Amino acid sequence: MVKRPAHLVRWVAVGVGVVVVLGAGGPFVFIHFIEGPAPAKLSLPSSSSGPGGSRSSTATGAVASSAAVPVTGVWNVGAGSVVGYRVQEVLVGQQSTAVGRTSEVWGSLTVLGTSVSKGSFTANMGSVVSDQPQRNAQFDGRIMDVSAYPTANFVLTKPIALGSVPANGTVKSFEATGDLTMHGETKPVTFSLSAERSGASIYVLADINIVFANWGIANPSFTGFVTTQDHGTLEVLLRLTKGTGNVAQTSPPTSQGGFGGGPGGPPTVPSTTVPPLTVPKG
Repeated sequence: MVKRPAHLVRWVAVGVGVVVVLGAGGPFVFIHFIEGPAPAKLSLPSSSSGPGGSRSSTATGAVASSAAVPVTGVWNVGAGSVVGYRVQEVLVGQQSTAVGRTSEVWGSLTVLGTSVSKGSFTANMGSVVSDQPQRNAQFDGRIMDVSAYPTANFVLTKPIALGSVPANGTVKSFEATGDLTMHGETKPVTFSLSAERSGASIYVLADINIVFANWGIANPSFTGFVTTQDHGTLEVLLRLTKGTGNVAQTSPPTSQGGFGGGPGGPPTVPSTTVPPLTVPKG
């Protein structure tokens, strides 16, 4: 029997140990040091700058006037509105949160007296982006198939009673019922939302729990490497204005890195972490 040199055996053992450590620690390093923390949850203006409060997004020109406007009338979805998803992932044993968002959302609601009589909102699914091109490619293709189903839509099917008209800067909670269409499937949903008047704007915030199978959506889990729960959260922050709202647009996913979003869509996130979304006080 040929006896292997002791130093060779030692280096083989070290190499095996390194492989084991990298296999176990690689996902931890990626999630905690490379990918970075997930973006904070969306929030209303009144909580966006408080101690420990999350911050939400707005676009240039979305700063509201300090004077409140009459509530009755048609309110259009304007700049500063954000729609996206939040899903819990497990990457080779390490917990992570996947977040994707878009500002390509449009629609309107109508307030008559002290109730919301109708409302309809649409988001461009082809413009939803996260901080990872591989995740975006899966979202655009296998999961949401945005080429076949480019938009998601919500239509209010039951009026929302507002009660007394809320004062400027006041946050009130309501319940909304409507039909949510995603991935070619329409399902009724009922969820809680919070609304705040802020100058000439009304902000509406909602988290809607989505069970993927109910809309025929493929589970985001991928080849045993990334596993997810069977549900996620549809995050919504709408800035409503009586002025001109966002223009409807549907852009197909691009071929560059699998990112969705064509001309007029949100820019591709260049860093490894989606930046926090902020809304200034109105």
